Amino acid sequence: MTVQPLSSEAIAALAADLPAWSVVEGKLCRELRFADFSEAFGFMARVALAAESMGHHPEWSNVWNRVTIALTTHDCGGISALDGELARRIDRILG
Repeated sequence: MTVQPLSSEAIAALAADLPAWSVVEGKLCRELRFADFSEAFGFMARVALAAESMGHHPEWSNVWNRVTIALTTHDCGGISALDGELARRIDRILG
């Protein structure tokens, strides 16, 4: 299956559908803050399981209680439907 990048119109619709996310330098991004490192790391572990089940993995970093996520599909060189689906799963994990 070949993954296609979303059109600029589809990316705008995706951004509107995911208000906690923003498009920055061609990536779907979100920054989160948690009570402490343990809570942030626990969140990352749950996202890792979801990402692995999709075969689609985030670019992310963690510093103490902060997790920064950037979603893009390298195979197609931009934001794809996979990124939108992973963002939705991340939002559901957050509750």
